[in-house]
Amino acid sequence: MAEPWLRASDTDRSQIVLALEREVGTGRLTLDEYSDRVAAAYGARTLGELAAVTRDLPAPTTAVSPASSAVPKALVPVLVALAVLLVVFAGSPAASAMTAMLGGAGCG
Repeated sequence: MAEPWLRASDTDRSQIVLALEREVGTGRLTLDEYSDRVAAAYGARTLGELAAVTRDLPAPTTAVSPASSAVPKALVPVLVALAVLLVVFAGSPAASAMTAMLGGAGCG
């Protein structure tokens, strides 16, 4: 853990609240305990105060990170292929013909 006297950030607090939500789902915390601990987490000023909120709970098995909402790695090659097709198609005669056909459809 980082130095307990360091100031906690909003991200630090949010990660603790997410951990508390998981623990309610496992049955380790009642809704009343969850409510009290969420209030304590949002009121925590330091990392030490924040750590105290989950001290008696097991460490999470998976880390909570903003990257978890990013594009799944399996989709990256598909997105790259689509981007390449768009670039190739943009310079083709078919694209020019479509642009000419759509020219009066509110473009420009």
